[in-house]
Amino acid sequence: MLQTIQPNVRYSIDVIKEEARQLVREGLLSRQQPIYTLCKYIPPREWPEVECELERHDYLLRDRIIDLLSQETWKED
Repeated sequence: MLQTIQPNVRYSIDVIKEEARQLVREGLLSRQQPIYTLCKYIPPREWPEVECELERHDYLLRDRIIDLLSQETWKED
């Protein structure tokens, strides 16, 4: 799911949030699932970097994905 990222390129919190939004939009993840379920969609060797970035921004892996999407914008029906 995440685009191939060149070595030494950091995962920013914005990239992680956008990936979570995309996975929720596609119906692959639910807003109620824990953040650690993102690891299914990120290459294992890159997960530690993602985990560190989440922790740096005070997210716990047990927090819900909806916490990452707190600034979602809704369009009128």
